[in-house]
This record gives sequence, C-alpha cells and structure tokens, in this order.
Amino acid sequence: MMDFLLLLILVVCALAAVAFKDLLSAVIILGAYSFIMALVWTSLNAVDVAFTEASVGAGITGILAIATLAKTRRMEEDDGNGKGFNPRKFSLFLVAICTAGVLIYGTADMPRFGDPNSPVNTHVAPRYIEHTYDESGVPNMVTAILANYRGYDTLGETTVIFTAGLVVILLLRKSSP
Repeated sequence: MMDFLLLLILVVCALAAVAFKDLLSAVIILGAYSFIMALVWTSLNAVDVAFTEASVGAGITGILAIATLAKTRRMEEDDGNGKGFNPRKFSLFLVAICTAGVLIYGTADMPRFGDPNSPVNTHVAPRYIEHTYDESGVPNMVTAILANYRGYDTLGETTVIFTAGLVVILLLRKSSP
C-alpha cells in the first residue's frame, strides 16, 4: 500500500512540475519528486542509491536550477498559441509516447522482479557474495562493490557531476567590466 502511495505522489509531482508556468515552483516540485524517489529507493533497501538521489537529485540539482533561475526569467513565456492545435507540442507528445512504448517493450524480456533463477541471482550475486571480502578486504559488501568493483564507474559519475557544476558556475558568474 505504501509503494502505491509513493507512486501516486511521484505521478502527481511529475504532472505538477510540467503544468506550472512558474519555473521556481517547478524546480521545488522536482526537488520534492527527488526526495520521494529517495524514499522509494529506501523502501527497496537501496540506501546507497537513496542517499545519492537525495543529495544529487534534491540537493545539488535544485540549487543549480535555482541559481540558473536567478540569472534568467522565472516565468515561462506564453507563446500565444495556448488554444487550438499545436503541431510542435503534438509531435513532442508523439515522441514521448513512442519512447514510452519502446521502453515498455524493452522490459518484456526482463526476468520477473525477485526471480531466483534470473541471471543476476544465479551468476552475479553468488560471485560477489563468495569473493568480495577475499578480494577487497572490506566487510561491507555494498561499500566493497561501489568502491572496489565499480570504482572507475563511481569516479566517472563524480567527474561528470563536478564538471557540470563547474560549467554552471562559470556560466552564471558575473563578467568583470
């Protein structure tokens, strides 16, 4: 029941963020969306992902978006074509529907959630469970996987986030006369 409630709140937040013309309100709603996603990750026992979602999704992204809004317009401009058929909006809607269809089609071959005979449960997880401590010396398996086995991946993600933040700061700085 709690998962359904969280999903409902996520859908409401997503629809509200798209509907707002006030961009600051949309940023705040998207921060709430990220916080709710952190709760979803926590309920799935993925606390490391939840921590990342809360710090990056709700924290850093929100701060960068608000800093960007300080340098731009806060309200979305009305194109004057709010009524009637808008071919551009319709084509974007079709692209979104097609993308959703491809993503849903792509999940058809996935094993069922929690399937004990899925490849991750028959090959990947047993290997990590048996060899993680011997190969890394780290008693916490999640920490060992993130730091030792996925260290370069984590370094790459951190580099991308740092670079994006640096670029935003450089774009938003005041130019000297």
